[in-house]
Amino acid sequence: MSNLFVEDVSVGYSGSPIIEGLSVSVPDQKITTIIGPNGCGKSTLLKAIARILKTDKGAVFLDGKAIHQLSTKKIAKRMAILPQSSEVPSGLTIFELVSYGRFPHQGGFGGLNLEDLKQIDWAIQVTGLSEFKDRSVEALSGGQRQRVWIAMALAQDTDILILDEPTTYLDLAHQLDILLLLEKLNIEEKRTIIMVLHDLNHASRFSHNMIAMKGGEIIKEGSPSKVMTYSTIQTVFEIDVNLTTCPFSHNPIFHSYQLSRDTQQLFENANEG
Repeated sequence: MSNLFVEDVSVGYSGSPIIEGLSVSVPDQKITTIIGPNGCGKSTLLKAIARILKTDKGAVFLDGKAIHQLSTKKIAKRMAILPQSSEVPSGLTIFELVSYGRFPHQGGFGGLNLEDLKQIDWAIQVTGLSEFKDRSVEALSGGQRQRVWIAMALAQDTDILILDEPTTYLDLAHQLDILLLLEKLNIEEKRTIIMVLHDLNHASRFSHNMIAMKGGEIIKEGSPSKVMTYSTIQTVFEIDVNLTTCPFSHNPIFHSYQLSRDTQQLFENANEG
């Protein structure tokens, strides 16, 4: 069962279609990761789900209702969105930035009530930022800043978290740190998480469900064992991989890869020309 699904959606930019007639269901209380090469429509699909982009055709449904028919405030109470890159307003502390997540729950008079403060403190605590909460966000490392943005999304108190490349620009330790946090939130808080990742091994290790895209279409979707196959990866990324099993998740991962013969031949022909 899914409370969130995409039905026959077409969407693009400035009249140029990126996705046409795409349908997909997002399982509840699971981690779903979208993978695919650059320009394949991953972020476009995510933005359509988050109602950042308006669909040209079809609709995204939440709880059986088309999201474009729901108010922004109602959507914000169900979905929290972490975009690909976020600029920090100058001078804000961690507490102040995380408190922005309570905006959808505030009345006309604004101000933080006891429930708001409780949710903010919980979000800061669960993301491991309690000892820094009065520190300026600008003074934090990249990994800590990413945790602050996730804390703000958690303070929003939604069932669904949408993240566009949450590990981009982070070193290996911080990438793992963020993904382990998201896994913990899914297990302990039952949050539905939808994200875009470039690292296929991370996607497989931390996901229950994967969506592999190419050219604006879904090539394969399902569990990591169904998506992380030699033929699917070759089709989507035009590479040949050596698959093995992750010792932590027992899902498929690859330990090395090379360009497929056809792709390699294209590069060689281009270089000769």
